Amino acid sequence: MLSDAVYELCHDDKTVTSELLRDPSQSPPKVFHHLYHDRKPPHHHAGSTEGVDAEGLTKVIECGKWGHAQPSELFLQIYHDALCALEKNPMTGVVSPPLMGSTGVVPLTIIAPLPDLCRHMANCIVRAEKEVILATNFWIHSDASTLVTNAFRELSRRAGERGGAKVVVKMVYDRGDPQQVFENHLPVPEKKYTNDKVHLPAAHEIPHLDLQVVNYHRPIFGTFHSKFMVIDRRIGLLQSSNVQDNDNLEMMQHVEGPIVDGLYDTGLISWGRPLEPPLPMLDSPAADAPIPCHSSQQPDYDAPDPAPGALPELTIHDEHYDPDIRREAQRMNGLLQPREGETRLAAVTRRLNTTIQTDTTADAPESSQEAIMEPYLVLPPHDPFPMALVNREPWGAPNHSSVHTPQNSSFLAAINNAQRSIFIQTPNMNAEPIVLALIEAVKRGVSVTCYLCLGYNDAGELLPFQNGTNEMVAHRMYKALETDEHRAQLRIHNYVAKDQTKPIHNSFKRRSCHIKLMIIDESVAIQGNGNLDTQSFYHSQEVNFLLDSPFVCRAWREAIDRNQNTALYGAVSPDDGCWHDPETNELPAHSIGIDPGHFSWAKGAVGAVQRVRGAGGF
Repeated sequence: MLSDAVYELCHDDKTVTSELLRDPSQSPPKVFHHLYHDRKPPHHHAGSTEGVDAEGLTKVIECGKWGHAQPSELFLQIYHDALCALEKNPMTGVVSPPLMGSTGVVPLTIIAPLPDLCRHMANCIVRAEKEVILATNFWIHSDASTLVTNAFRELSRRAGERGGAKVVVKMVYDRGDPQQVFENHLPVPEKKYTNDKVHLPAAHEIPHLDLQVVNYHRPIFGTFHSKFMVIDRRIGLLQSSNVQDNDNLEMMQHVEGPIVDGLYDTGLISWGRPLEPPLPMLDSPAADAPIPCHSSQQPDYDAPDPAPGALPELTIHDEHYDPDIRREAQRMNGLLQPREGETRLAAVTRRLNTTIQTDTTADAPESSQEAIMEPYLVLPPHDPFPMALVNREPWGAPNHSSVHTPQNSSFLAAINNAQRSIFIQTPNMNAEPIVLALIEAVKRGVSVTCYLCLGYNDAGELLPFQNGTNEMVAHRMYKALETDEHRAQLRIHNYVAKDQTKPIHNSFKRRSCHIKLMIIDESVAIQGNGNLDTQSFYHSQEVNFLLDSPFVCRAWREAIDRNQNTALYGAVSPDDGCWHDPETNELPAHSIGIDPGHFSWAKGAVGAVQRVRGAGGF
């Protein structure tokens, strides 16, 4: 049952954002601490695995601003447990509680190789008028980062033409620095952020922007794993991807509406420094403004589609920005149309071959392309629906005590309250509470489908207390199910790219997947930054949206299978939890299988070093 203390937190008239509007010179974490640190009840309730009664759900409904939308019972059960996590520590959600539950729309979803997500970031940046907050874990100078930095230069040019105040840009990343033992939020001087490894533009290159950069990490293990952007406090982007060149298929949702105020609040807390200069939109909540994709001030959303035909691609050498989502989607989806003499399969391979692997060849039959890949999913106009921010704070201590967070409680409540189906796609899945909850869900008759990446950061997952690789976990899960009926309810797949018939081990850096998505009963979803591994469950700062929309869930589920061949070719064997070649029965190249050997700790040490360097998977 939700406590009165949390109920009162959600009805407070103060938030970090409102207090910074009153005095922008304050440090956001200090404001957060002042508002919530001393408001901890004497007893903590971790939430209920048996559901909440009608009276309890009524109380939960009153802890969000839903407008005309009516949250579903499943959404409220999950949101209830997310709120209960605030009882022990109101700051663990990295957002002011009054802004945690709200509504929003999702006009665009991207399921595509990483550079395409950066292309949408670039388009949103150049459309900005007042401010940009950009947060990422890894930022590495690359073609992906150059798409973004070129957009900053273009935004500066446009701002100069408009005249008036500079556009304020706040950027946060995690590069790990010994000084963070004393100060987690380190301001990054221009000399550092313009070096060869980061390569952001110098002030003289962007005279009409005010760019500031912070390096955020909470030693030892409290990684800033968040990846999101807020533009003019009207548009939020929440994604699975960092800003670097790799071979990953990724996912981004573009959100608009009141929920953006919550993401904005999270951005301020994550920034962690006084707002010098202040953000111009502090006094302009998204909740008080028209939703951009619904507004008559944005007629381009409803404009007729441009003439058919392939449009030139936005690249680091050839900049083609679009004025709205519809035109941008037409450009990006049009790039998958076969060129003269090219098959549809060859067109897909051309798009999946990114800068670090330009020569990967397809082995899938042309018949596998009947469901046409569509990276940009533009949804029809829809009313705002219930959403919630279900985050977790960073936890640096080398232990597993940071359990009660909105993210963790939401994942577990979603699994425990599922009645029909659970769909998961994640790079790694070894957090013990998640694994145990999924096994119990299968035993009570829920169909569980998991798409996992083969070999994603296997070395790091072999470290002590990380709980093993995806293959080891899949083996454990099938072994824990005693009947054929139960084993048939668990469907674990290894990711197979749209142009392939076999999973390719992540160590080859050719076809990997980094999507983080959970869909429950085809009606409620959790999407964002959080993997289902030990690091994300116990340590990293993560940002996720909980969404209450069967319409969006169905569209996402269909798009997931449309843009990969995992459902067709990726099923692992229930005998050992590993994928086997259907002709030879062999494991994929570089597969560790279910036995990593006596020196797995040494492999794990290598993985840990790669993570710090930005070379491993996060």
